[in-house]
Amino acid sequence: MSNSCLHCGNSFFGRADKKFCSDQCRATYHYQSQKDHNGIIRRINQILKRNHQILRALNPNGKSRVHKNTLLDKGFKFSYHTNTFTTKNGHIYTFCYDQGYIVWEDDYCTLVERQNYVE
Repeated sequence: MSNSCLHCGNSFFGRADKKFCSDQCRATYHYQSQKDHNGIIRRINQILKRNHQILRALNPNGKSRVHKNTLLDKGFKFSYHTNTFTTKNGHIYTFCYDQGYIVWEDDYCTLVERQNYVE
């Protein structure tokens, strides 16, 4: 039975359910089909990593206070984070991995490092 390769379009013979003429065509086809999706994930992970580096650099002792513009000037993107934590007082800390922050009304941010007991 003659089949047509999903990647290159060449005809080949083989099993009825075979879809590719070679391992190279199969690998290239699957790589290209995932490339756009993986590219988005890669870009988001780069932004998260950069946010984490900025927070860690500005918070060497585990707790500090900086102005929101300081974060923005360093390239921090507030819309990218990994999780949030709400305190008993109702304050919401936003985290990028183990580094977190809360933005107060005066545009200052308190930077914190996640503690082991915080889940």
